[in-house]
Amino acid sequence: MLGGIVSRTLTAARHGPLGVVLRVAAMATAAIGAAWIHRVNDPGVLCPLRAFTGIPCPMCGGTTVFIEFGSGRPAQAVLANPVALVGAAAVAAAPLGLGGRWWALQPKTRAWMLGTALAGAELWQLVRFGVLRV
Repeated sequence: MLGGIVSRTLTAARHGPLGVVLRVAAMATAAIGAAWIHRVNDPGVLCPLRAFTGIPCPMCGGTTVFIEFGSGRPAQAVLANPVALVGAAAVAAAPLGLGGRWWALQPKTRAWMLGTALAGAELWQLVRFGVLRV
């Protein structure tokens, strides 16, 4: 019974507007849960690279994006890591056909786009944490 409900829900999350709604609901639930956990017990720096070297990775701030959204502070979420936010939005919108468009791109094009996004994210984090002065 429960297995059938879970199976139908997972199948629905792959296609169309209902898939977007289900994905956004799951992300919102995770964001609120992360914000609550952070408020109750701040785990400190989660990024191993930043914890050991003090240098942030391109995805630093990814968890902060969800914590800030879950706390009702969307502007701070955008400032934490805009690339992670765009990635989460792309995953949420994938059931509308955007995922198929992504995979239809040439592998070199996808690699170039991801590399550019990660380089931009790294520069953003270096400035955000004061490692690189602008």
